[in-house]
Amino acid sequence: MAWRETADPYRIWVSEIMLQQTRVETVGPYYERFLARFPDVRSLADARPDDVMKAWEGLGYYARARNLQRAARIVVERHGGRIPRTVEDLSGLPGIGRSTGGAIAAIAFGADSPVLDANARRVVARLFGVGGDPRTATVREILWELSARMVARGKGRDTALAVMDLGATVCLPRAPRCAECPVRPSCAAFRAGSQDAIPPRTARKSFPHHDVVAALIRRPDGSLLLLRRPPKGLLGGLWSFPSARRQPGESLEGALRRALREKLHVQATIQRKVGAVPHAYSHYRITLHGYLCVTGGRGTPPGERVGWMRAGRGTRYALPRADRKLLELIAREERS
Repeated sequence: MAWRETADPYRIWVSEIMLQQTRVETVGPYYERFLARFPDVRSLADARPDDVMKAWEGLGYYARARNLQRAARIVVERHGGRIPRTVEDLSGLPGIGRSTGGAIAAIAFGADSPVLDANARRVVARLFGVGGDPRTATVREILWELSARMVARGKGRDTALAVMDLGATVCLPRAPRCAECPVRPSCAAFRAGSQDAIPPRTARKSFPHHDVVAALIRRPDGSLLLLRRPPKGLLGGLWSFPSARRQPGESLEGALRRALREKLHVQATIQRKVGAVPHAYSHYRITLHGYLCVTGGRGTPPGERVGWMRAGRGTRYALPRADRKLLELIAREERS
């Protein structure tokens, strides 16, 4: 990614926020698109929230985008548009914790600050043979102390990038590539043959599944109704089709009619099912069932909560990925 070649603190900050919970190869196109739209902290601070969400669309974890803009506004108001240089000041911004603050301070400003993202945590644990669960407070503090000891004086940027790269490309969670590792002679886990057991693996979770129904309400001109989601919570601030989770004992069409009564206060005619889209969130899975509907239009909520868009055309509205897939199904039908 381009942040490796830049000394621009803003670009490094954006990349580090995007890389939280997301792989480098996934982030690249979103990073370039976002910076093309918001090339500096002031342009981000001054932007319409809808435009920020649209530029972030598809990357997921949308709270990161909201926090990024909140932090940009704080940087402009309190720091004159300059990204803070210290871990303490950085960590006081929305969406920036101890590790992200350390990474920005080290990479952007050369600070001798340790980092402990998921990749660095794994590298440090294996190098020093720390076999406990890194999610516990005790083990986490041990890893922070060891990470700080690894920082070569005056080499904060080089150390941070080396450790993060090592974890991303060589010291992998499964099947680490020890034969290619430049620090293998110093690795306690390799010497003990315990690299596959550090950090300890957690039992694979079983995620609940929910059926969700969505109403694709179409006007005579072909536009589809969207509602803005509440600003907080999952997918906060995005636009989506009116939807509801199916309750136990409820049919899909029954759930859809209930959603229309509760959210739009309308009776709708369900014309047909458009399709079903599976989607995974961090803690559960859904199947989104889309139904083409028509209504008389009365009772729809007024104001900024409502939007209309055409399938197959560019739009300023940022949609969750599952809703976007339903939209693609309709556009495909119209082209055929």
